[in-house]
Amino acid sequence: MPPSKPVLSRLSELNPGQPGDFFAILQDRVRGVTREGRPYFHCRFGDARRTVSLMVWSDDRWYALTENEWRPGQFYKLRAVYTEHERYGPQIELVNLRPVKDADTADGFDPSALVEMSPLEPTFLLGELRSLAEKAIAHEAHRGLVLDLLDRHAEELLRLPASRDRAYPYRGGLLEHTLAVTTIAVDLAQRYGLRFPKLTPPLNRDLVCAAAILHDIGRVVELGDESPVPSITVPGRLAGPHVLGRDLIRDAARERGDIDPEWLALLEHLILTNNTDRGHGKGPIIPEGLILQHADELDLELSLFARCLERDAGPGPFTDRDPLVGRRLLKRRKA
Repeated sequence: MPPSKPVLSRLSELNPGQPGDFFAILQDRVRGVTREGRPYFHCRFGDARRTVSLMVWSDDRWYALTENEWRPGQFYKLRAVYTEHERYGPQIELVNLRPVKDADTADGFDPSALVEMSPLEPTFLLGELRSLAEKAIAHEAHRGLVLDLLDRHAEELLRLPASRDRAYPYRGGLLEHTLAVTTIAVDLAQRYGLRFPKLTPPLNRDLVCAAAILHDIGRVVELGDESPVPSITVPGRLAGPHVLGRDLIRDAARERGDIDPEWLALLEHLILTNNTDRGHGKGPIIPEGLILQHADELDLELSLFARCLERDAGPGPFTDRDPLVGRRLLKRRKA
C-alpha cells in the first residue's frame, strides 16, 4: 500500500514543536554576515495570521536555493516544524520546500489566505481620510494640496502596508494607520488649542491635519510595486520615507503655486522631524510637531500590543514574548 498523503496544516494553527505541511508566502529574504564572517539569509514566511523566521546558513543545504531561486512574494509548500524562541519569537525548522504548482489548488492552496489584508476596506479608509481633510483643513489651497496628493497616489495607498515587518504590515495598512494618526492628531490639536488659549500663534489645526495625512506619503516611493510583498526601492534606501515625502509635497506645492511658503516650510518640518529618535537628529521645534509625533508613536505602539494580544492562543495569563513588543503582555484580567 503506498504511503498516505500528508494532511495539510495551516501555519497559523501549528503549536510549538508540531510538524506540518503547509502553504506560505516568502515575505522577506535578507542577506547577512555574522561578526565571525559566516554568511546567512534571514527569511520570513507567513500566512494571513502568522509570520515565522527561518535562518539559512552558508553550510545549509538550502543556502544555494535561497540565494538563487527563492524570491519574496512567491508562494511555497513547506514541510517544517514550528517552534517558538524566547528571544526571537516564532521560527520553523525546515524539512522540505518547493514552489506551489497548479495541482496545489486542488489541495486547498488559496493565495488570499496567505496574504494579510486590512480588516477595513481600503477604499473606505481613503474616503474617510479625504472626508477628514475636507472637514478639518479650512484653508482652501492647503486642503487642495492634501487632496491632490491623496488622489495622485491613491493606487499605491490602497495596497501598501504601513511597514514591511512591524506595525500594520499588510495590504491597506498604510491607510489604516494614517487615518488613525490623523483622527488622534486632529482631536489633540482641538483639545490642546482649548487648553492653551494664550498660545501665539494658536495651534494650527490645518497644519496638524495636513501633516498627519501626509506624514507617511513617502512610503509610496520607498516601497516598490512588487506584489503581494512590496520591496524597498533604491530611492527608499538612499533617502528614506520622510525625505521622499517632503519632496513629493514640495513638488506638488510648486505645481499648484498657491501654497503659502511659510506654511509649506512648517509642513515640511513636521514631515522631516516626525519619528526622530530622541537625542538623534533634529526633533520638532513647534508644538504641532509634538502632537504629530506622539499621535504617530501611540498608534504604532498600540497596534503592536493589539496584534500580540489578538494573535496569542497559548495558555496562561500572559502572552508569549513578542519580539516586536519586547515583553510578555498580560492577557487575562477582569477589567
